Amino acid sequence: MIDAAAIGLLLMCAYILHKVRNMHLLVHAMKDDSRQEHASLFRQLEALQGLYISLGLQRALPLTRGWAASPDFLQELAAHALDEKPRCVVECSSGTSTLVLARCMQINGAGKVYSLEHDPAYARRTRRQLELHGLADWATVIDAPLLTQSFGGRQQPWYDCSGLSTGQAIEMVVIDGPPQATSDAARYPAGPILFPRMAPGAAIFLDDAMRPGERTALERWAAEFPELEISSLPCEKGAAMLRYKPKA
Repeated sequence: MIDAAAIGLLLMCAYILHKVRNMHLLVHAMKDDSRQEHASLFRQLEALQGLYISLGLQRALPLTRGWAASPDFLQELAAHALDEKPRCVVECSSGTSTLVLARCMQINGAGKVYSLEHDPAYARRTRRQLELHGLADWATVIDAPLLTQSFGGRQQPWYDCSGLSTGQAIEMVVIDGPPQATSDAARYPAGPILFPRMAPGAAIFLDDAMRPGERTALERWAAEFPELEISSLPCEKGAAMLRYKPKA
C-alpha cells in the first residue's frame, strides 16, 4: 500500500509539474506577443518612411501614436489621394491626416481638403502645422462644434456643418471623429450628412473600424446606403474603405 507520505509527494509533484507547464505556456505566449508587437511596430515604421518618401516632406509630421491616425492608415489615404486625385476631400476631425492630404493636393496641383474640427485648440494646432509646412492654401480647418441633432429618430452629437460649403461634390471622405466617447456609434451621422453629397465613385475611409461603435455605423450604412461597396483595410486600428457606386 502507498502510505500517506508517498501520496503527498505524488500530489506535490503533480502540482509542481502543473505550475511548470503553465509557466512554459506563459513564456511561449509572451514570445508570441513580443513577435507580434515587433512586427506591428516595424510595419508602422515602414509606412511612416513610405509617407516621407512619397510626399517628399521637408518637415517632421506631428506624432502618429495615441489618438492620432496610424502611419499605415495615413499611407492608405495618401496612396488613394495621389492615385485618384480627388478635387474635394472632407475630413471628420483634423490633425496629421490633414497635413498628409493637403500635401497630396499640392503634389497633384489641384484639390482642397475641408476638415471639420470640434475642438478649437486642435483646430488652431492644425492650422499652425499647415502654415509651417506651407500647405495652408490646400486645406481649410472648419470650426465645427458638436451639436445635438436627430438621426433616424435618435439624438446624438455631430459636427455643425453650416461652415462646410465646398461648392462641388465630395470625392473623398475621411472619418476619424468625433471621439467615441461622445455617443454610441459616434461616427454614424457621417452617412446621412455627407454621403448624399458625394460624387459617383467617391471613396470613404473609416478609421478604428474594429471598435463596436464603428462596426455598428458600418452595419447601419450598409443597410441605408445599398449603393456602397464596403471592404476592410489591414491597418493597425482596423479600417474600412467604402465606394459610392450608385446605379446608373
